[in-house]
Amino acid sequence: MNDPELELPSRPAKPRAYGMTILIDNGLPLNLFKDTINSAAPYIDLVKFGWGTSIISNHINEKINHLRTHETDFFFGGTLFEKFLSQGKIPLFFDYCRRYECNYVEISNGTLPLSNHEKARYISAFSKEFKVLSEVGSKDVNRSMGEDSHQWLEHIQEDLDAGVFKVLTEAREGGTSGICNGNGDIRSDLVEGILRSDLHLDSLIFEAPNKKLQTFFIQKLGPNVNLANIPFSDALSLETLRLGLRADTFFIGGNKK
Repeated sequence: MNDPELELPSRPAKPRAYGMTILIDNGLPLNLFKDTINSAAPYIDLVKFGWGTSIISNHINEKINHLRTHETDFFFGGTLFEKFLSQGKIPLFFDYCRRYECNYVEISNGTLPLSNHEKARYISAFSKEFKVLSEVGSKDVNRSMGEDSHQWLEHIQEDLDAGVFKVLTEAREGGTSGICNGNGDIRSDLVEGILRSDLHLDSLIFEAPNKKLQTFFIQKLGPNVNLANIPFSDALSLETLRLGLRADTFFIGGNKK
């Protein structure tokens, strides 16, 4: 960061345990992918190769190698885990993650009718070899709206007990499910339930695919909230939101975690 001696919120350097930014690659062209990483690597902790894009990408190896040169890790979207699971091929998913030398794996049940208890068993199995990111919340908005904060807290705690690295709160790439309603508005009942609980916020990662959600979580939880599903186009603009260098968060506290 170019330091003009402004008083800005403190941000931990990579590798970070909190204040993490996770981008989602939804099939970007290689050069755009590389240019973004070149420009913003200090502010990017992980890249998620969304859904099953890694299966059909012609440049997955080049992208992964480029991330490694910039000390940025990656993982495959939870939907890919669910696809392998739906076909009874979990051993092949283990092999797939080993082939790419993954350090991280996402385990979710946002699409399949998989109970959280069953999901936790897979978390326990994969956590013996990988850092597991789990996901809580459904991609189906009707199913999601039927889940209250007590269920979310129970599922989050079950995932933590099973050995996850951090728990992702579902919002989809459009911010229209999970912790949001179908109109893209935050479900305050879920957020307030989480804040009233004993959960440590550093153990959670909130999906925030647009500026509205990014601004909400930074204003509510501070500049070092963990955020995911960030579009590549927002890699630098999100950091300006964290640092109060944008009108939306202009008056954020100087040293608030």
